[in-house]
Amino acid sequence: MKNIVKSLKEVYADSTKKMQKDLNKSNVMQIPRIEKVVINTGIGRITKEADKVTEVYDSLTVIAGQAPIKTKVQKSIAGFKVREGQDVGIKVTLRGVKMWDFLTRLINIALPRIRDFRGLKISTVDPNGNLNIGITDHTVFPEIIAERVKYIFGLQVTVVTTAQNKEEAEFLFRELGFPLKKSEKK
Repeated sequence: MKNIVKSLKEVYADSTKKMQKDLNKSNVMQIPRIEKVVINTGIGRITKEADKVTEVYDSLTVIAGQAPIKTKVQKSIAGFKVREGQDVGIKVTLRGVKMWDFLTRLINIALPRIRDFRGLKISTVDPNGNLNIGITDHTVFPEIIAERVKYIFGLQVTVVTTAQNKEEAEFLFRELGFPLKKSEKK
């Protein structure tokens, strides 16, 4: 059976010439591209509950397709009740084929499954050209079987690009089919 949905990498490859012309770049290597995707979640509140931490770790492994790492506190801060070396998060960095596969699933399957989803705000693209998406319920990913989930957690997806500014990044994301809303007027 032929794949119905075109992979994001194929979409990017098909639109490079158009982006080069529209962005007025003299060389194809000057057009912005996606370098990596970082998926992370905080486990600060549940560090004492090993079964929940294990479930978060396993779920992130299934979503990303590769093993994540636990992030640790660099400096003790009494106000936040954290000590140096304590686990506070889990993250995974995707590059290459796994990155493109994850982004294809994110755009075509996961984001449309979010309740009352009407598109990503322009403000999710930062001035450096990176896209930050907060997902409050990890069960929107098709790899997660909702009936087996005991603990629902949120995660953040950061798409890092080589764009020089916000406008270039916004153009790149629109070309790739990210569901960005129209420009926000003040």
